[in-house]
Amino acid sequence: MNKNTGFTLIEVLIAMLVLAVGLLGLAGLQATSLSNGQSAYNRSQATQLAYQLADNMRANIPGVAAYTGPAAQIANCLTTVGCTPAQMAQNDLYQWNLAVTTALPGGVGGIAVAVVGGANVYTITISWTDKNNNGVPVSTSFTTSFRLS
Repeated sequence: MNKNTGFTLIEVLIAMLVLAVGLLGLAGLQATSLSNGQSAYNRSQATQLAYQLADNMRANIPGVAAYTGPAAQIANCLTTVGCTPAQMAQNDLYQWNLAVTTALPGGVGGIAVAVVGGANVYTITISWTDKNNNGVPVSTSFTTSFRLS
């Protein structure tokens, strides 16, 4: 009586095939996870930058109207001495635009103002280029609004 024990070559090949398919699935999952992690990081950067500008605007109420105008780098505005509120706003806006373009791929920021019920409502919008699950570049944006009287 001849009893064969152990694995045949076909069984080993099938086991390796199942293992390879499983590992390919894990590699695809890892790539998707990295892509989604980058998207989440970009969104958190945009959120932080928008709220940073909103805080700067709240801290500079006398110069808040200048935040919707042109941005300019003003050397004297590194400290508040020797700098008007409007110049501080222009410098804040310049620094903020620089941070948006540095932190986000294709990042662009903007501010709009509207009068609602007698109060100024400021809307900060940040747009950047992100990739969807297929790796195709798509435009993504973050918007926040707040009131200043």
